[in-house]
Amino acid sequence: MDSLSQLALGAAVGIGVMGRRTAVWKAALWGAVCGTLPDLDSFIDHGDPVSNMTWHRAQSHALFYLTLLAPLLAGLIARLHGEADRFRRWWLAVWLVLVTHPLLDAMTVYGTQLALPFTDHPYGVGSIFIIDPLYTLPLLVGVGGALVASNRRGLRWNLAGLALSSAYLAWSFAAQQRVESVARDALREQGVTVERLLVTPTPFNTLLWRVVAITPEGYVEGFRSLFDDQRHMSFDAFPRGEALFEALRGNQHAERLAWFSRGFFKTAEVEGRLMMSDLRMGQEPYYTFSFALAERQEGRTVSVTPQLLRQRPDVARALTWMRQRLFDPTVPPPR
Repeated sequence: MDSLSQLALGAAVGIGVMGRRTAVWKAALWGAVCGTLPDLDSFIDHGDPVSNMTWHRAQSHALFYLTLLAPLLAGLIARLHGEADRFRRWWLAVWLVLVTHPLLDAMTVYGTQLALPFTDHPYGVGSIFIIDPLYTLPLLVGVGGALVASNRRGLRWNLAGLALSSAYLAWSFAAQQRVESVARDALREQGVTVERLLVTPTPFNTLLWRVVAITPEGYVEGFRSLFDDQRHMSFDAFPRGEALFEALRGNQHAERLAWFSRGFFKTAEVEGRLMMSDLRMGQEPYYTFSFALAERQEGRTVSVTPQLLRQRPDVARALTWMRQRLFDPTVPPPR
């Protein structure tokens, strides 16, 4: 999730655990700080854009390492405020703030390596977009209420914010499962063989969903609004560039991107450069993560230092389309 959401969640959890055992502002402050710490890995340069992408949300988001870090941070906080008698409570608060950060991240589609060092699998439920105001706003209001009131009523505001945001996460997962069921039925009826299926919300909401299915011929993309009153879904088919990917076999960056995207990628040749795009983030033809990984030189495929290629849609046009598509299934996606 975005930094503001993680900051708000950390502050809310800090207040919720510490309660009246310390000043509310202390619990909020250290909750916000610890809730932001795992994302400091984004400032580490691993040498190239593919490595930076795939090593984000790795060790700094691993539950095992965060559990080891929690008592150290709690000890420093308790000592700083002269609250050594409340060390165990600070320990619990810091631990919960640290581990809820990657658990929330895992609800997005990006990929969070929660179980390092035991497995590097990038977990990603994909039921919520990385920025969703309806998740973040209850947390901000609850924390604000706790800071302003500074009494039991304020703590109830904070608890309500946590409850509403958690309920929204549960709603997003339930909505995702509903859309997935409809999508699978529609694809089956249309005779589409599905090798992998991805269902994830479009930006900033959980009402309009994007569906991507990897097929033997390439991949298909479709959209489903919770307001659609029929089970029929339309899909557009696209080539995936499997032959081009074979030319990249042995390229460490191509292999790593294929692993990290969990197979949701496409390969294309543009002006003599071989590109790979992560199909999970964005929509056809614009993707957040597209990389130039090799060049054609005298009939040979030569690996190059990966270059991130920015593909930005017309935001105003995209938002207009989302608003229209929410209530009208006949509106075609912008291409």
